[in-house]
Amino acid sequence: MRQLLNTLFITTPGAYLRMEGDTVCVEVEREKRLQVPVHHIGGVVVFGDTLVTPALIHRCADDGRSLVFLDRNGNFKARVEGPVSGNVLLRRAQHEASCDLPRTLALARACVAGKLRNSRHVLLRGARDARDRGDIDALRHAARLLASHLRKLPMAPDTDTVRGLEGDGARVYFGAMQHLVRADSRDAFRLNGRSRRPPRDRMNALISFLYTLLMSDCRSALEGVGLDAQVGFLHDLRPGRPALALDLMEEFRPIIADRLALTLINRGQLKADDFEERPGGAVYLNDRGRKTVLVAYQERKQDELTHPLLTEAVPVGLLPHIQARLLARTLRGDLEGYLPYLMR
Repeated sequence: MRQLLNTLFITTPGAYLRMEGDTVCVEVEREKRLQVPVHHIGGVVVFGDTLVTPALIHRCADDGRSLVFLDRNGNFKARVEGPVSGNVLLRRAQHEASCDLPRTLALARACVAGKLRNSRHVLLRGARDARDRGDIDALRHAARLLASHLRKLPMAPDTDTVRGLEGDGARVYFGAMQHLVRADSRDAFRLNGRSRRPPRDRMNALISFLYTLLMSDCRSALEGVGLDAQVGFLHDLRPGRPALALDLMEEFRPIIADRLALTLINRGQLKADDFEERPGGAVYLNDRGRKTVLVAYQERKQDELTHPLLTEAVPVGLLPHIQARLLARTLRGDLEGYLPYLMR
């Protein structure tokens, strides 16, 4: 459980990936650029026009390693999966829970509670670090509104009400995010409301890219314990949608993706020229910006945080795996209810 394997991100256009013995080789224009033992890799994510040999695809499928294809902008395109693993009884328990309205409601509340609580933590931490009185007041006001949503959550009578509280909480949170950005970077990274497909500003482009990476990690964590990533409780069933992965990532969005985005901006690691605007107003990270984010994301996964249930420090990259195991235990009936990870 302590092993934290790296994800191999391939961003160079025209890269060629192949197996060489028990190693993965990356070639660009017939020149070997990287060679890494396959047992050091937890998954492979490729961007844009990248060639992957059948031998490497088969090895990833046989070993249970994820192989994810994204377009050059970081939008999800496909995922290669091997045979389904895990306990079929666990998946049956998951499917039965998804048809049990009280259990579905309880799990949906837990997902949203984790998201709202961790979003509030980010705002309050920002208020403590802020120096401008206007920023402090705005962040504290938003935190109070999220606290009000949290108090309403246990009384929510159905999942539609839970989704309404989540949606309004997200609106409050993103409305206050500009006060977390350093003053001299606000013009370049102003969040003009949440826009996804496509992102319409640099901040939306950055957090959408990070959410894609986080979702892939959450899906791998769920599949690693044998759960069906398609069957969720907060997010509706929809063909092709990894609803349970979206459920799991809710509690991690603020503390992993959003905080990393703010760190990269406030430390000056990302600048306006790390993005490019496309015809029609879409904004995406350019090649240099993506590489900066990917390196920072990998480093963030190595940081350690104390898990309140385990009472020990664990790498950030293992948190989705730990929470997936707790969710599995909840669905099997070993735990009374699912406890989301709460940042202290």
